[in-house]
Amino acid sequence: MVFDSFDIKSLIRPVIDFPKPGVIFRDITPLFQSPTALRLVMDSFAHRYVEAEFTHIGAMDARGFLIGSILAYQLNKPLVLFRKQGKLPADVLAEGYQTEYGEAFLEVHADSLCEGDSVVMFDDLIATGGTLIAAANLIRRMGAKVHEAAAIIDLPELLGSQRLEDIGIPTFCLTQFSLSEK
Repeated sequence: MVFDSFDIKSLIRPVIDFPKPGVIFRDITPLFQSPTALRLVMDSFAHRYVEAEFTHIGAMDARGFLIGSILAYQLNKPLVLFRKQGKLPADVLAEGYQTEYGEAFLEVHADSLCEGDSVVMFDDLIATGGTLIAAANLIRRMGAKVHEAAAIIDLPELLGSQRLEDIGIPTFCLTQFSLSEK
């Protein structure tokens, strides 16, 4: 199966003025409703990482869980969940960050990673990079390192991928949208 960015983009629904006026939300639900598209996306990621040197998959709350759990299974890697504040039951590390909509906190179980571990982080999209940078900070606080940050969608005009690259984190996205693209 050959990856075709246009086909994937056609299955990402633009939702105008959500969650606030002026924002075009990129809804990946239709992509996940297509077994062919879902397999194509997951196979594309699996192909990229099947021989890569890393130890864990990190998945961002909540749509990153969809990607991360499938890839953790496919690649036989442990899954680390990065959750919104107050969702994890054991001892956590927390990191505050700015989103395009305001301030938020990301948490991870404090015993999720050890020194020497290496993580590929997954989310549905990279916008400002805030969530992934917060996760990277948490990973580093546990003594581990970030192998790469990956997503289905990049919104390059919001400079998230650039911010990640600027702090030494390579990024990989399957497709991108301009902010005005419908």
